[in-house]
Amino acid sequence: MMRRREDPHTLAGAYAMDAVPEPGRAAFERHLAGCESCQEEVRGLREATAALAGATAVQPPAALRDAALRAAARTRQLTPAAAPAPARWRALLLRLFRGWRRPRLALGLAAALACVLVAVAVVAGVSAYGMHSRLDEAQRHDHAVAMVLGAPDAKMMTARVSTGGTATVVMSHRERALVFTAADLRVLPSSESYELWLMGPASSRPAGMISVSARGKMVGPMVVSGLSAGDRVGLTVEPAAGSPQPTSPPVVMIVLAG
Repeated sequence: MMRRREDPHTLAGAYAMDAVPEPGRAAFERHLAGCESCQEEVRGLREATAALAGATAVQPPAALRDAALRAAARTRQLTPAAAPAPARWRALLLRLFRGWRRPRLALGLAAALACVLVAVAVVAGVSAYGMHSRLDEAQRHDHAVAMVLGAPDAKMMTARVSTGGTATVVMSHRERALVFTAADLRVLPSSESYELWLMGPASSRPAGMISVSARGKMVGPMVVSGLSAGDRVGLTVEPAAGSPQPTSPPVVMIVLAG
């Protein structure tokens, strides 16, 4: 139930993520029916969350299902938790979204929670194979993504890629880091690959190679740290092994917000 002093506008983000339990959900829907600003915010959040999910979706390895089932068969089951899992996730989402009315930051928090869910899946798959080093690396990556997306000064920028597709950057000056994703990129021949750069006033610094699926989606978001004043984010097409300096004009350039 919504508390008497709680502003119903603050529940728009949680409602968009299906995170408002009854009877608070029914009360908010009554408010939503007559509030155009909340209708617009809910609609925008749902569209943005779907777009980000599509940009960062990853196809799991074919053998992951069988390995996870074998591991589950060997693992002693724990006593069920007191609260059902969906209720716990909804409660967490509700706490995350309450008080956040800016769609970009709400989207960042949603993506941070999505990273936590991905980390759980990675834990299951990696433990089945016994690859502890890969597990540690995945956890560090997910933690870095969550720190940027959950930062109080997080800002999101999007731009069209000249050869097709879109690029999205969420950055935090406080963390001196950004998260980069792209979708619908042109698939390159095997001899070429996309490379990400931090392009400052004095020089360009390589930030990493971009792995793209056969459908033009990035294989997971990329975290870039060590931002400096005046940096821009550029994406170029380079030889498959990468280059120490850009050898082609950027297909997208994003000026980082000040």
